[in-house]
Amino acid sequence: MRLPYFLAVSLIFLVSAGVCLVAASFAVTKVEETSEFTVRRALDLKGHDWAEVHSDGLRVVLTGTATDEATRFNALTAAGTEVDTSRVIDEMQVAPTTQLAAPRFSAEILRNDSGISVIGLIPASENREALMDRLNRLDGSVPVSDLMETADYPKPKGWDDAVTYAVEALTRLPRAKISASPGLVKITAIADSQQEKEQLEQELTRAAPPSLRIGLSISAPRPVITPFTLRYLIDEEGGQFDACSAQDEQARETVIAAAQDAGLAASYTCTIGLGVPSPRWPEAAALSIRALAEIGGGSVTLSDADITLVAAEGTNAGTFDRVVGELEAALPDVFALHAILPPPETEDQPGPPEFSATRSPEGLVQMRGRVGDETLRDMVDSYARAAFGSEQVHTATRIAPELPGDWPVRILAGLEALSQLHNGALIVTPDNVTLSGITHDPKTRAYVAGLLSDKLGDAQEFSLSITHQEPPEPADKLPEPEVCEERIAEVQAGTKIAFEPGSATIASDSRDTVNQIADILRECGPIRLEIQGHTDSQGREEMNQQLSQARAQSILNELRGRRIPTASYTAVGYGETQPIADNDSETGREENRRIEFRLIRPESVTNTETGLEALEAPSDPTEVEETDTTATDAEAGDQ
Repeated sequence: MRLPYFLAVSLIFLVSAGVCLVAASFAVTKVEETSEFTVRRALDLKGHDWAEVHSDGLRVVLTGTATDEATRFNALTAAGTEVDTSRVIDEMQVAPTTQLAAPRFSAEILRNDSGISVIGLIPASENREALMDRLNRLDGSVPVSDLMETADYPKPKGWDDAVTYAVEALTRLPRAKISASPGLVKITAIADSQQEKEQLEQELTRAAPPSLRIGLSISAPRPVITPFTLRYLIDEEGGQFDACSAQDEQARETVIAAAQDAGLAASYTCTIGLGVPSPRWPEAAALSIRALAEIGGGSVTLSDADITLVAAEGTNAGTFDRVVGELEAALPDVFALHAILPPPETEDQPGPPEFSATRSPEGLVQMRGRVGDETLRDMVDSYARAAFGSEQVHTATRIAPELPGDWPVRILAGLEALSQLHNGALIVTPDNVTLSGITHDPKTRAYVAGLLSDKLGDAQEFSLSITHQEPPEPADKLPEPEVCEERIAEVQAGTKIAFEPGSATIASDSRDTVNQIADILRECGPIRLEIQGHTDSQGREEMNQQLSQARAQSILNELRGRRIPTASYTAVGYGETQPIADNDSETGREENRRIEFRLIRPESVTNTETGLEALEAPSDPTEVEETDTTATDAEAGDQ
């Protein structure tokens, strides 16, 4: 049966339309894919991998965020080289312009006898007038130079702490360079002695906030010794030094070796310093000491280039003349020798005039004996009151005629020497100045010997019997931070700080441990301490870090609750980043779950590093010196 003509035509039309529709759809898809592929390839070749491309018929739509307007325009140009520009639809965004990075703020403060100067770049919000006012109050007699520049950026974290600490440190340092930047202060200073250096380091370390990194370079240079003095004595008990100076290590070894050959009875070390009158000083000292030993006894004093040799009473005159002659011939040209042979005493010899002064441990001074006239008595009394305190002096001297011409000099020199002792006695005669007593400074004996040698002059005899005793420790002296650390370690060696499983709550059986540590810290005062929390590697790293921080903070809060001053403490969680044992075993994991108490120690500053160079070093808040002071918690797991 044949189809009607109308139906046949309609069927052919519908089939043709379907074929055309399929062909058109295929063509459109092909054009879209081709356009998208070619544009994507062109963008990738130009380095625009940030741009996204999708086709919508003949339209090619570009999306994404360009870093700047020039990059966006370059991407449009690259797309237009592959397809007609009228087909390119720009829907790209341009990233907002970021602010310029804040500059590195830093301030370098230099203080010396000439004044104080400040140079550097500080935030505009810094109260510049208040800062200069604080510096002016350090020493109103010297000028303060303001060489700082400002930048209108917010104060970085740690800036205020650094500036406050730098000014506070400068109050203790009359000669120093301090470089301050956010979270970091570098101090380079000079101390007058090794003892002062150690004291400054301790005070500066205690005063620093726990969040602040500090670097200390405090040097104690060689002292200038004036006069350059050596005094050696030989008596029935052997040889001993009253004072010894040398210009270097080799010179000191030469002098000590000569003294040991001459019967040095105890160990002694010479003070190394500046001011030697001749590079041949050790040669002259060694020759003089050997000459004294050959005579058999007495004393030899070197004060700069003057040498005074006093033989013991009863020395053979022939031996004395021979040894002195040989010594004069052997000494370097710059040195002058004064040799004294005391005359033998006679039974009918009258007693010499005498002046005496005593100083008690409480500081009371009594003066007795002879003075030449009323003027000298008033002068001695005034000098003593100025040296010892007007309420501490009692004068009971009497006026006597026919005293030696140098009597005033001998009395005043002796009183000045007595003022250097904690307690002692002074006896002045025409032939000798005798000083005995106790000092708390081991350098006093050498200082007094140099003082008397300089004040009394050449060929003058004096005798010293000065004993060094360490001063008693003050009752309220704080223990050294290292001692506190050791005591905490002893507590932790026998017990552990444990927490409830998976929490920052301290286990009840660990509270006694915290109490013991709190008692130690209460005695230690403001030490810089970091309380660290650590976990094992079980669980997610982020969760472990949060748990360790919470536990360290929990210990800090417990100490605060026990009224421990914690302003110089900080709590830091390190998570699983610092294991001390293998995490593959339960024993190792338990060791890794711990609380550590560590001192925050100052960093070293090399002498070749300038302050501003030091500030360029990256700041790492995790830089804390390793110690063995640890505590582990006893729970089976963190999670």
